[in-house]
Amino acid sequence: MAPELQAELERLLRGQERPPVRTISSRLEEFCTEHGLDVPARATIYQAMARTPSRSYEVRTLPAAVRETLYNLAEDGTVPGHQLVFHCLNYGGVQALSFAAGLPWLALYQAARLPGWRPRSRGLLEAILRTRGI
Repeated sequence: MAPELQAELERLLRGQERPPVRTISSRLEEFCTEHGLDVPARATIYQAMARTPSRSYEVRTLPAAVRETLYNLAEDGTVPGHQLVFHCLNYGGVQALSFAAGLPWLALYQAARLPGWRPRSRGLLEAILRTRGI
């Protein structure tokens, strides 16, 4: 995939709410037409959703309830969004759960693909995904 097309796809995936794949595909088609590139297949979009890095967060800027779930990270470190969701839902209280539920959709989507979920935490994640239409 051309670097400029990759950058455009990543830009489209970085919003707070999940855009329909149909919308992403049509915007990429417009972009590719303008730049003389091949339009990526729908499967390529789904693959990008799984592997595009979600936003990272500085530990020191997170709320205290969220920092408590990151028991193995130093205050000066960073944590990817999908790992933050995992830790908040598996190890956090109500405030951490609420914080995780409000993170951008891509972090939630990718967190759902991680192994090691506790059954109750997995249920919370699935409820959040369903409620937010992810």
